Amino acid sequence: MSTASPQAAAPEGGALLSLRDVRVSFPGGRRRARIEVLKGVDLDVRPAETLGLVGESGSGKTTIGRAILGLVPVASGTVAFDGERIDTANAARRRALSRDIQVIFQDPYTSLNPSLTVGDTLAEPLIAQGGDARGTRARIAALLDRVRLPADAAHRLPREFSGGQRQRIAIARALALRPRLIVCDEPVSALDLTTRRTILDLLLEIQEETAVAYLFVSHDLSVVRSMSHRIAVIHRGRIVETGESAQVTEAPEHPYTRTLLLSAPVADVAEQRRRRAARAAASGDF
Repeated sequence: MSTASPQAAAPEGGALLSLRDVRVSFPGGRRRARIEVLKGVDLDVRPAETLGLVGESGSGKTTIGRAILGLVPVASGTVAFDGERIDTANAARRRALSRDIQVIFQDPYTSLNPSLTVGDTLAEPLIAQGGDARGTRARIAALLDRVRLPADAAHRLPREFSGGQRQRIAIARALALRPRLIVCDEPVSALDLTTRRTILDLLLEIQEETAVAYLFVSHDLSVVRSMSHRIAVIHRGRIVETGESAQVTEAPEHPYTRTLLLSAPVADVAEQRRRRAARAAASGDF
């Protein structure tokens, strides 16, 4: 298994992706006010960096990723990529941005079209960007090799692969256009522990080779810690703490971050019981 790991410090330089005071709200239902899901979020992701975004279910972390991808409208604030505001981009500009911004979704079983072969799935973004047949075939072969799948995988359907293999296909698709940023939305949460580690190692290796930046979204602080240069903690639609990975995970400042650390499972039953009690006691601090 690879022993790759993120650099000790985040890469220097200006932000590749920048969110400023981003607010997103959804309809509250019949005769109810809109529900504000993101409440003034500020985030930066630098080139070649992994920013881990961690929070519990319902915290708004996935909504941040969807706002970046243009899948939900931004009510106010700005989302900028490489200095260009993209939250107001039209459909044509969004298609062009797919060269630079890609996504890996949580569920490898539903993120792939079951009726398309793996080769057709990988060819789609290449053809959409004007790739020729010969170049597309060569790129598909290189992508399958990079994610350690056999060449004949191109002729098979997603149902013929395991969950971990399907996630490798999803990673290959995200890499097809050589993006500069990939939004990783809980990319290993649906996988078993052994497969999870191999996928994380693969993502780290790819970053070392290509200098792609990741926004790595997860509810699991231990996974985020192993992947990230910096970590942002989100709670109820607000970023409550941001810092270098070691600082946030070893000396957290916000009570909510400390409760996330207490949520991490441990093998010792007595220690797990102590953590559960400490988490319950701390829940009223924020």
